[in-house]
Amino acid sequence: MPALSTELLLIILGSVVVLSYIFSVLSRYIKVPSVLLLLASGIILRFIANAEHWNIALPPQITELLGVTGLIMIVLEAGLDLRLGKEKVSLIRNSFFSALFVLLLSAAGVSLALYYWLHEPLINCVVYAIPLSIMSGSIVIPSIHTLTENKKEFLVYEASFSDIMGILFFNYFVAGEVTSLISIGSFFLNIIIAIVLSLVFSILLLFILTRSKLNIKFFLVFSLLIILYEGGKMMHLPSLIIILVFGLIMNNWQMIKLPRISKFFKTAEVQEATHLLHMVTAESSFLIRTFFFILFGFSMDLSTLADQNVLLTGSAIVLILLVARFLYLKFFLKENIYPEVAFIPRGLITILLFYKIPDNLQLRNFNEGILFFVILVSGFIMMLGMIFYKKKGNEIVEEELLSK
Repeated sequence: MPALSTELLLIILGSVVVLSYIFSVLSRYIKVPSVLLLLASGIILRFIANAEHWNIALPPQITELLGVTGLIMIVLEAGLDLRLGKEKVSLIRNSFFSALFVLLLSAAGVSLALYYWLHEPLINCVVYAIPLSIMSGSIVIPSIHTLTENKKEFLVYEASFSDIMGILFFNYFVAGEVTSLISIGSFFLNIIIAIVLSLVFSILLLFILTRSKLNIKFFLVFSLLIILYEGGKMMHLPSLIIILVFGLIMNNWQMIKLPRISKFFKTAEVQEATHLLHMVTAESSFLIRTFFFILFGFSMDLSTLADQNVLLTGSAIVLILLVARFLYLKFFLKENIYPEVAFIPRGLITILLFYKIPDNLQLRNFNEGILFFVILVSGFIMMLGMIFYKKKGNEIVEEELLSK
């Protein structure tokens, strides 16, 4: 097969970015998540490559590298989006417990389904169930622009908490000896250490952002965050907490009541740096998310979706995710749960954690087509929820009052 020329490759890469931007604009009007459009584009690109006999050799690590970088950007963006304060206590509490209990209910249901369906060790099934139970912030957050402010804020907080807690639980279960007191104590000790380190490194990164005279400081900060993330992983620390806390400190600097520290940083300087960091993070997340989902779609084998086992297992998993979310929102929050109940999309973090499952915890009978099926169908359900959602009269009045 002929190799792809450099010129044609650059044209394809540029076209992919332009297409992704168009998808982001279109998704606001047609209410189809841009991620589904990117996956479809990757699948179509695969058909074209096969038809034209292009030799596109992708290193196996490239999708994982994009995923890790995208994960760091998503968590940082979540921290920069979350505004803390007394008036937010009820919202934060509701969204936190919603993320926690929906994650636990979903993981328990999916674990049992895989255990009885595949007849494999329960711990392995739990490790597979956790990624499938994490709500995708990379899909939810760009898709909520038509909702009321209260619903938007709830989903942003919930998706962010789901991402963080899902990763923490996953790392705990893959570490082994999950039932021992030493493992449980070590887990919580590592979280405390990560929080302390995050406060120290956050001040250092803030100093770089506000004191550096060079114009290249933002990607220097991103590079340091990547080093901190990977270094924390090597020391078995929940290093995403460092990134989240840094974002929270940047976005909520006015709440810092420590004169010895705050005197070195003017609030106006921090707010300006936060605004610019948020812009650069959003742009970088967009670029990484684009190529990640295009490549994931490109790498998928559509023939697996015709497998009866994939269809049955995937459908059962999606049903469990939907029922778990409905039960918690309906019987605990006891508020208007539509369209929030339809927000069960799985995406970047789910895929990335699947790449991280160690060999000794792999399910021999798990077809990767199940993962692709769950991502497609869960995204499709969210799309239907958005299409059929219409604001009620009281929600419109409430939104108009908030905008005044």
